[in-house]
Amino acid sequence: MKVYHIILVVFVLSNISCREDKREVDEPIKKEKAISIADTLSLRLNAVNKWLVNSETHEGVNKMDSIISQFETKGNMSYKELGEALSKQTSYIIKNCTMTGEPHDQLHVVLVPMLDEISILRETDSETESVHALSNLTELIEAYYQYFKL
Repeated sequence: MKVYHIILVVFVLSNISCREDKREVDEPIKKEKAISIADTLSLRLNAVNKWLVNSETHEGVNKMDSIISQFETKGNMSYKELGEALSKQTSYIIKNCTMTGEPHDQLHVVLVPMLDEISILRETDSETESVHALSNLTELIEAYYQYFKL
């Protein structure tokens, strides 16, 4: 599965590396942390509107948010189990994505870092790294809700 993530990142980077224009974040996310991939594509709004996503993508992110909430309140699974559950949702999103163009590119600005954080949850034995990855993932999901809608 890790190889799949690397291939996905390489694919995304190769698709956006040919762009000459630098894009800025139109609206900063709550935390003063701009999200971007490869310094060529930064998360931004669609003019002043949120980007539209397909229903499967929105459903997958909603389920990820719910899984994290359950993890934080019930505490009955390990970080590795959390990572596995979240990985299933990202696989669902990727498998069912029908988005194209700029909305699709913008989604990848959030999705690629999510995949990285989920990989950390699945693979690390360090609780400190897992806590940090979960915090980053929570910020990325918040950013998703700020920049995307069904």
